Amino acid sequence: MMHTFSRRRFLQLAGMASAVSVLPRAFGAASPARVVVVGGGFGGATVAKYLRMWGGDKVAVTLVDPNPSHIACILSNLVVTGALTMDRITLGYNALKEKRGVKVQQGRVIAINYGSGTVSLSDGTALAYDHLVLSPGIDFVPPPEGPWDPNVTPHAWQAGPQTLLLKQQLASMRDRDTFVMTVPKSPYRCPPGPYERACVVADYLKRKKLIFAKVVVLDANPSIQAEPVAFGEAFNFIYKGMIEYVPNAAVTAVNSTTRSIQTSAGDWSNVRVLNYIPNQRAAAIGPASSLNRGWPVLNAQGFVPVDPLTYGISGYPNVHVIGDACAVPASEGKAVPKSGHMANAEAKVCADAILRSLNGESPDKNITTNSACFSPITATIGSWLSANFNYGDIYDAAGKVKGKGMHRVDLGEAPRTNGDNYQDMFTWAEGLFADSFV
Repeated sequence: MMHTFSRRRFLQLAGMASAVSVLPRAFGAASPARVVVVGGGFGGATVAKYLRMWGGDKVAVTLVDPNPSHIACILSNLVVTGALTMDRITLGYNALKEKRGVKVQQGRVIAINYGSGTVSLSDGTALAYDHLVLSPGIDFVPPPEGPWDPNVTPHAWQAGPQTLLLKQQLASMRDRDTFVMTVPKSPYRCPPGPYERACVVADYLKRKKLIFAKVVVLDANPSIQAEPVAFGEAFNFIYKGMIEYVPNAAVTAVNSTTRSIQTSAGDWSNVRVLNYIPNQRAAAIGPASSLNRGWPVLNAQGFVPVDPLTYGISGYPNVHVIGDACAVPASEGKAVPKSGHMANAEAKVCADAILRSLNGESPDKNITTNSACFSPITATIGSWLSANFNYGDIYDAAGKVKGKGMHRVDLGEAPRTNGDNYQDMFTWAEGLFADSFV
């Protein structure tokens, strides 16, 4: 059911990721417990920070990431259009090291030995753990047919060089050129993200007075997956005649050389910009040729099923998966989204569960998580979306209880797009950045 919230109410809900219902518990281990965190995005950074905040010197936390800093996907569409610079979304690890006492090790994981409890890095380092938290994010599923080269037809769904490449290609557009982009099949990272990108690209073209340029949105899903009111209004009114929205457009082939794409809803050839965002799965944590790409278990969609009370993997109670890589049990039609805000909330539940386990306690069952996001619609107005989840019974499509998990108790979308929402977007983002990395 769609509820209507005031802006004030939304901002209250958006703050819930910083105050999920779990609370730190007293912890009395004789020697520091070793926790290794793999992946330094919103999930990994937050869990490392809160393990140290709540566990203190009783927990030794090592955060492993191949990069010296994290470049956030949040706000990255505004880098594509030139509204922001890359440094605005580049988040360092210095505060985690200096303020929180997290050991940050730059390196790439090549193998995990779940039996011995060790993580092997490409430089030969082996890290032993008592608990392991995996938050590696996403990988992409290649199209059925190619040749596909993301360095020619960028996805820009992992922020960094891809973001700048798409920015460069957008800047090269001239009047009557076409920008074709895809929306992957759900589940994927950031449900509103592709529709947001379509809007800001169209706004960029309008502001450049390229009034005959076109944005084609090829959605593999049957309808808009998030903020349907805001994006429906944008596609049908604000950008009428400039954005062409095509649902049920499953990609069958991509040719990066000719910037052409074939879908179940039609083909587009030799376009100026082809922004192909592939279907997604959990990032590999071992060789791609290894069983399940290094994971003990994956679901049919390529993500890792977890227990939402601990984010543990079945059969591996001291191994936890948070963020975009995990699959959280939820009621049918009310899936837990993959977003930076949700990763932040999951990280706090996971941190609390680890500390309880080390203290010989059972996990807390009074769990609430929240995902919120803002979306720019033009260069001056925006929208927002918020969803809240409680732990308890979850339901199948017929409304019958099918087990335990995270049940969405409400869903809020901005009643209107406006300039206040656009300005609040930066307050929200900076708050989330600080809560995760500072």
